[in-house]
Amino acid sequence: MVRISDIDLIKELKKNARVSFTELARKYGVSEAAIRKKVNKLTNKGIIKRFTLELDMKKIGYDVEALIGVDTLPEKLMSVIDDLKEDEAIENLYASAGDHMILVHIYFKSDEELRKYVRNLESKEGITKVCPAIILSKIK
Repeated sequence: MVRISDIDLIKELKKNARVSFTELARKYGVSEAAIRKKVNKLTNKGIIKRFTLELDMKKIGYDVEALIGVDTLPEKLMSVIDDLKEDEAIENLYASAGDHMILVHIYFKSDEELRKYVRNLESKEGITKVCPAIILSKIK
């Protein structure tokens, strides 16, 4: 019996989460049921958290991608994070150790939108520093 490793299956799903179980089964010489069972196991264990997609945001009008470093007063960190978690425009939000306490990954339609967003962040209670970086291109 041919076995497919969790890592091999994860790599295939990372390339294309929409690939059919039948196609994976054919590629690895196992049954469709074996693939389905392994994917369900990885999902139930929390290894696979969700199946998602990657968009070309520029093609839908979002020409500016930014990573914004945010620093806060220590006692305001959690309240600022809670506030930012509610912002639906934010693509990804990270608590970090390093140059900034919080990292915000976000898209804008223009540089002016980015400037307005930064000014708004700077005006929020507890935020001490806002450092935007425009992402020029994704390398990997």
